[in-house]
Amino acid sequence: MASVVPSWPRRLATTVEPTDVEPTTNPYAPSPFSPDYTAARRRFRDAAAAAGARLTQYKHPAPGPDGGGLATDVAWVGPEGAAAVVVLVSGTHGVEGYCGSAAQIDWLARAEAAELPEDAAVLLIHALNPHGFAWDRRVNEDNVDLNRNWVDFEGRLPRNPHYADIAAALCPAQWTDASRKATTRELHDYRTQRGLLAFQHAVSAGQYEFPDGLFYGGDRPSWSRRTLAAIAAQHLGRAARVAFIDYHTGLGPAGFGTRIVAGRPGAPEYLRAAAWWGAGLDSPKAGDSPSADVKGDWLSSAGDLAPQAETGGIVLEFGTVPILAVLEALRASNWLHAHGQPLSGQGDAIRAAMRAAFDVDHDVWRGMVLGQSLIAVRQAVAAVAG
Repeated sequence: MASVVPSWPRRLATTVEPTDVEPTTNPYAPSPFSPDYTAARRRFRDAAAAAGARLTQYKHPAPGPDGGGLATDVAWVGPEGAAAVVVLVSGTHGVEGYCGSAAQIDWLARAEAAELPEDAAVLLIHALNPHGFAWDRRVNEDNVDLNRNWVDFEGRLPRNPHYADIAAALCPAQWTDASRKATTRELHDYRTQRGLLAFQHAVSAGQYEFPDGLFYGGDRPSWSRRTLAAIAAQHLGRAARVAFIDYHTGLGPAGFGTRIVAGRPGAPEYLRAAAWWGAGLDSPKAGDSPSADVKGDWLSSAGDLAPQAETGGIVLEFGTVPILAVLEALRASNWLHAHGQPLSGQGDAIRAAMRAAFDVDHDVWRGMVLGQSLIAVRQAVAAVAG
């Protein structure tokens, strides 16, 4: 996979000249980024306990790749029943949880976690999709994309007829050099004929007809959807103002945190987000976002999680590698779990490629993530507590 930012130094630059004394520790350690889900969960819980948070866990029914248990962990910092609440959610898209987990751990380690304004709290939801996080997948245990799952399954489901045109090419039954070359050419031809935006919409807007395909929305509310609703019912029932930040990676310029709002410009949810986080927002509905205009994302339904409150929210989306490299990693992961052997040498290689596509192992990228996250959290706290 091509380097994201080959001109960056491997370690952050410093103005200090080298000496004959070897440093005994990394000056940037300990990093809040974790090597795997198990470590991320342990570090999150430790950081939450150290910050005096009240911890709750929601056990997931399926095991991780090591056979161990999985859970969504919840930490509450601040007074119970606070009127102003900021909600930080990591791991909606599984493997993207490395970024969100690190941002949550970083915030918990800061003094401001103990210095919140009066009657304000922060609710941290770690690994909303623990199965995807643990297996380095974007989807859940049922191949469901959680941000296509918040739809009314008793009504008419959203349609994406163009997905069928490329379904077989996106998710071939064989994953060989020959099949990859042939299907990549087919996808390239479709993209050339229809245009990049039409291709992106066909691929990623969401679909409900191909359970083994990409961006599948499911046929019922997922475990994670039900869990998020339970968390909100337990913690947000007395809130008057709630700000949501949902952490994601994989779209946009490397290291840049795009602030995406579900509503179109001028809509109440867009105007509230602009008032809380500033004017630099992107809206998929306006066509100015790196994301397609998807159906069934949970942030569009965030108001239902706290119906008595004034709510607003953003997706904080950090770019990683070029979009076609992200798509290739997703295709490989999809094939692996539909047709291959996840616990194999090939499975390990595909998981590593997924990790590289959604979590850049570079100090500069990671520093950009933490800095931009901290700004967004501070803005949210000031907005709801002001």
